[in-house]
Amino acid sequence: MAKLMSEQVILAFSSCPDETSAAAIAKGLVGAGLAACVSRLPAVQSTYVWDGVLKDEAEVLLIIKTVAAAVPALTARLTELHPYDLPELVTIPVNGGNEPYLEWVRRCAMPKD
Repeated sequence: MAKLMSEQVILAFSSCPDETSAAAIAKGLVGAGLAACVSRLPAVQSTYVWDGVLKDEAEVLLIIKTVAAAVPALTARLTELHPYDLPELVTIPVNGGNEPYLEWVRRCAMPKD
């Protein structure tokens, strides 16, 4: 049986400048019920252009496990918590996996009405 679109499990990615901000964001999103889990990957090297300047920076990458229905509120909360002027947030749908794990994500991250 197909899941409702709002129950679609999503992986969201966001980079942070340091472990302190990454931990605060992870705790804020999980604590608010907007994510089931946030994994933090330290020592990610990002190369990008910002304000016309080529940057090469060490960052911490967040991998956020959530559901589609939570993405708007998650985006708003991430923007509030994030130290960057323009926080990265990209999402991709999860099309398969360990179904008991995916059900756990749905239970933990489903927005409360």
